[in-house]
Amino acid sequence: MTETGKRMMVFAGCSNTELAEGVARHLGIELGNVKISKFANGEIYVRYLESVRGADVFLLQSACPPVNDSIMELLIMADAAKRASARTITAVISHYGYARQDKKSAAREPITAKLMADLMTTAGVDRVITMDLHQGQIQGFFDQPVNHLTALPILADYFENLPLDDVCVVSPDVGRVKVAKKFADMLGASLAIMHKGRPDHNVAEITHVIGEVEGRTCIVIDDMIDTAGSVTEGAKSLVNKGAKAVYVAATHGIFSPPAYERIANSPIEEVVVTNTLPVPSEQRGGKIRVLSVAPLFGRAIQNVYNDDSVSELFDPDFQL
Repeated sequence: MTETGKRMMVFAGCSNTELAEGVARHLGIELGNVKISKFANGEIYVRYLESVRGADVFLLQSACPPVNDSIMELLIMADAAKRASARTITAVISHYGYARQDKKSAAREPITAKLMADLMTTAGVDRVITMDLHQGQIQGFFDQPVNHLTALPILADYFENLPLDDVCVVSPDVGRVKVAKKFADMLGASLAIMHKGRPDHNVAEITHVIGEVEGRTCIVIDDMIDTAGSVTEGAKSLVNKGAKAVYVAATHGIFSPPAYERIANSPIEEVVVTNTLPVPSEQRGGKIRVLSVAPLFGRAIQNVYNDDSVSELFDPDFQL
């Protein structure tokens, strides 16, 4: 595309077409022509309808429901591109599946986030571009380069343009304190921490709030919202502690049932997420706001393709 004999080709899986189309618009290109279908028994079939020989191929996919189908689709797309003689294959994964299974917390458990990395390596992926992993050390599961983007500046820019005063950024648990501190610094806000216990999967109990939240506008920052149990219980705890208003910001809006109902019935003013996963149009508006990360992914793809630095995207003064 910029050099003789070098060309970029961008293909999208079926999981998040809105984001894929936004990335293509930012790059000023058309998405590549690929056929993705299923056999009667549910097996996935992929065929590129144009040559990818010698091309730098970027595969856009998100691990959204049905999660296993989305992952398998990406793996088959990578395998097909490798067998069709693509020069390089970059998996652009807006939401990395199985990221919460990044370590053994009990005997005889898997480390499925590592298995994901192994599967992509075997399928032929040469590089990964992803955003706000549940734990940053997942990058170490790969032997290939991983460009780990963050949506924090996009989220911070949104809140900076709201008429909020006396803002306190709240970490939903001790594991997110570093991210919450970084977000608080971006907003020039104070910091508070909630102590959360998990008696079972997708079940959260807020036991303590550390920090001064009374009379303040609280913004709870997390990497993902799944069933919304943590954030809604957290919002109730903050209101009980005297918070003036509670907002929630997260990169990945998974919104598994009964998330929408919980949010609607909670004291949360607004939940702000990005489009790393698709949010149905009928759920947008009201308390849920969706921001686009397509320009950020588009710029990262362009920089990788041109062998430019991706780290410039983390500069607070950088403008997309």
